[in-house]
Amino acid sequence: MNDFRTVLASQDIWYVLLALLLAALVSFACTPLVKVLSVKMGAVDVPKDNRRMHDHPIPRMGGLAIFFGFLFAILLFVPLDTPKKGMLLGAVIIVILGIFDDINALSAKLKFVVQITAALIAVMAGNRIDVLSNPNIFSPNPVWELGWLAYPVTVIWIVAITNAVNLIDGLDGLACGVSTISAATMLVIALLVSEPDVAVMMAALAGACIGFLPYNFNPAKIFMGDTGSTFLGFVMATVSVNGMFKQYPIISFVVPFLMLGLPIFDVCFAVVRRVSHGQNPMAPDRGHVHHRLIDMGFSQKQAVGVLYVISAILGLSAVVLAASGAVKAMVFLLAMAAATVIAWRVFLSNPGHEKPEDEANQPAETEKGEDEHG
Repeated sequence: MNDFRTVLASQDIWYVLLALLLAALVSFACTPLVKVLSVKMGAVDVPKDNRRMHDHPIPRMGGLAIFFGFLFAILLFVPLDTPKKGMLLGAVIIVILGIFDDINALSAKLKFVVQITAALIAVMAGNRIDVLSNPNIFSPNPVWELGWLAYPVTVIWIVAITNAVNLIDGLDGLACGVSTISAATMLVIALLVSEPDVAVMMAALAGACIGFLPYNFNPAKIFMGDTGSTFLGFVMATVSVNGMFKQYPIISFVVPFLMLGLPIFDVCFAVVRRVSHGQNPMAPDRGHVHHRLIDMGFSQKQAVGVLYVISAILGLSAVVLAASGAVKAMVFLLAMAAATVIAWRVFLSNPGHEKPEDEANQPAETEKGEDEHG
């Protein structure tokens, strides 16, 4: 509790709040302009398969507004050292790649190469996972020194999370909302471990997402497309190894997996599912977590709400872990899991019973990105 009081008493919280507010305002104001630009440039998603649940063309380059909001706040409030410049340069490359992909779908191999290039730029600038806590509690060495392995391990981490966020971009407001929760989690932890620059960057990212969400909730007026989903994944993956995770071994191993738990689980589950069925792990299908909730009878809004709750539970567990230690975090996670199961049985035992007749006709966020990423 003293940690929280110290944070609230510091001036860092005011920079964080201002960065969040300005990023939200810029993103909110830019989204209508980006929507018009998307239509003029042909960045429009036309439903053409059963994985797309919207029934009419919708602009899909909305992530550009999120990028503008984030960049505006970062340039105002964050001193740009070499690692942060590397992160921003890589993010710009990812955004440009997303714009071209939203206009005219690019090949998976080309996107993969460009993503690796962007990740390498960030890594060479100093954003690296140098040390990991040792999960073997019986080992005399509390940490693993990665050495030269820091480079490939970090590149794999950044590219994997970039695409993981892209893969959950399948319902209106899902990827943007989950990213907001993950960024808010990183923001709180950064304040707790005295990393104000990381806190401001995550405030800017969360604020930019919040500004975009009113246009992206079901029924969505605009999708953020690969421009937004890959940008969000890239920034969160890069920032998660820049600063706080270099100095706090317990955080470096567990917390990122909790903060980004939903997209990580979804991409791992997708790969295992496809390989076990003898399919190409990169092949698109309709087996993602959000698809399964829809097939169970949940409406799109209910499915998104369930996944928001799961992300929030994982995020809160990460905060408890960083603030109070592993035992309390485990107790909290188990308690929240039990409460979720009870709520599910009581309130959602028959999710499709009161589903409005026109719910199925409501547009949902496209999975356009999975055509290439799988």
